[in-house]
Amino acid sequence: MKKIIIFILFLVLLTGCQENKYLEKNFFYMDTYINVKLYNVKNAERAFDKIDEIYKEYHELADRYHNYEDLKNVYYIKNNNDTTETIKLDSRLCNMIELGMEYNQKTNGKFNINMADILDVWASYRENKNGVPTINELKEAKNKIKPIIFKEKCEILNNHPSIDLGAIAKGYATEKVGEYLKSEKIDKFIINAGGNVLVGNHYNNAKYKIGLETPNQEKSIYKVLRLENKSVVTSGGYERFYTYNGENYHHIIDYETFYPANYFKSVTVIADDSGIADALSTSLFLLPIEEGKKLIKNTDVQVVWYINDNQIVATEGISKYE
Repeated sequence: MKKIIIFILFLVLLTGCQENKYLEKNFFYMDTYINVKLYNVKNAERAFDKIDEIYKEYHELADRYHNYEDLKNVYYIKNNNDTTETIKLDSRLCNMIELGMEYNQKTNGKFNINMADILDVWASYRENKNGVPTINELKEAKNKIKPIIFKEKCEILNNHPSIDLGAIAKGYATEKVGEYLKSEKIDKFIINAGGNVLVGNHYNNAKYKIGLETPNQEKSIYKVLRLENKSVVTSGGYERFYTYNGENYHHIIDYETFYPANYFKSVTVIADDSGIADALSTSLFLLPIEEGKKLIKNTDVQVVWYINDNQIVATEGISKYE
């Protein structure tokens, strides 16, 4: 899962006026601290309870390490002892898996949610910070993976596929929280879920300012974005990595090579939908820049690539947010 810092530099010029007050609450799901600020809300506790419920539900659905009673989540799909031919998925889990498979096709297999066994090999080395998996070790892990096969809508073959939704679940859940807030006419909010930020309407024509962290430079910002009603998601390899023999090995693995992608230090995506922004940020991190540009062609998505040589490349449309 991504764990990149995005700074909320300036939210609103707060005064003593009632209309400018906000309430905030912190949550911890999907290995991430999540901060939510709600502005001008009379019954904030009810809203916070619902937000907690949404994140909890998606956390449990995407959890591949724990079983939950009567919940057919990612762990269940891999480890169940059911003898049925197929598994009927919860529609929320089904939609996340389908989104992952969509971007698998769009990236010609580079983005892959069906590689948890490979990720586990890397995680064991990252935890011990000693050595690097051999190509044979990684190929053996790949050979154990069973494919995700849909037999009907939201019904998959019960062949124990190896699924990891770490590149989708947090953004997807954040988008659902945003949809809930807007349905309750709570349209002024900020959600900061690590590398995922979603903002609602602005105050007094002063848009929210989001600072993008300079890779490998703590508390340093290389670009400021001014946004409203947008999602900003950053993927990068400089927060979760280990060093062996002087070389860093991060957690975003290229399914084609089995090793960490090495095109960029970070990729930031601005989009309307947080779930799509989450999937795209990882997809673009795994693709050479020209292929990435083709992926977002004819969309309103904007991107900032922080290249390994510290050059910054951005789509033309990024200028309207600066």
